[in-house]
Amino acid sequence: MAGMEVVLMKAFAFVFIIAMGYGLKRKGFFHAQDFYLLSKINIRITLPAAIIANFSKISMDMSMLIICVVGIACNAATMAVGYLISIGKERDEKAFDMLNLSGYNIGSFTTPFVQNFLGPVGVAATSLFDTGNAVMCTGLNFTVASMVRGEAEKPSLAGILRSLLSSLPFDVYLVMTTLTILKLRIPQAAVTVAETIGGANAFVAMLMIGIGFEIRADKEKLKLMARILAVRFGMAAALALGFYFLAPFELEVRQAIAICVIGPITSVCPAYVGRLKGDVELSSAINSLAILMGVVATTTALVIML
Repeated sequence: MAGMEVVLMKAFAFVFIIAMGYGLKRKGFFHAQDFYLLSKINIRITLPAAIIANFSKISMDMSMLIICVVGIACNAATMAVGYLISIGKERDEKAFDMLNLSGYNIGSFTTPFVQNFLGPVGVAATSLFDTGNAVMCTGLNFTVASMVRGEAEKPSLAGILRSLLSSLPFDVYLVMTTLTILKLRIPQAAVTVAETIGGANAFVAMLMIGIGFEIRADKEKLKLMARILAVRFGMAAALALGFYFLAPFELEVRQAIAICVIGPITSVCPAYVGRLKGDVELSSAINSLAILMGVVATTTALVIML
């Protein structure tokens, strides 16, 4: 019971920070554009620091790189399901379903949970999963959806690599994974600085989510939202159970992957929908509601697993 109380109290703290960010935005203390400032702090400062701090505490061998493939495979699976449930529909709808079912919001959502509940090994596993996830979210998911819609865009290896390497968290994942596999350590002074900065990652990420939270959709679109979210989280539950009980990894790694797959949809999804001239408002509403569902699903999973 004590373990459950700890999980629930920490989860409540996350929900409180999200609610505080949303409430302060409604009161005018924060404005919608502040989301982008906090996003920069999260992506370029606190998240990279958290990755460095946690990787510095673990050892890793080449076999763990398979977790990157797991991240890619989970994205491919959700894209495939998005295509299958929209067979017979217009191309625009197919592309919309594929984009809004795929991708995982790891850096600003899942990592803070893992960082607080599972420790360095869990964060490392989450980072490796996000490496594969990033490969898909920063290019391939959009490329496949645009091809389904009938756009002229074709996969470009150079474009995908350029997009990946322009992401600071991905660069840090890459460097720290390489150093850890080679058993090379960064100076302790740098680790101490990273730990201090990275300790703020959960607060910054949850506050950012609260400020960005917004649901606007008319009644006609609620059925579509419910269908997409039901499929997404139904599939997430099946994947989480499969990885937790069947994956050939140590317990903390299996727990981390299970938490990754039940998290919300990637935050870049509405932007990609906009690029395909889709319904950005509906995609944003789905994204925001997925965060609420992700909090409930992640908390529930942690209570059960811990």
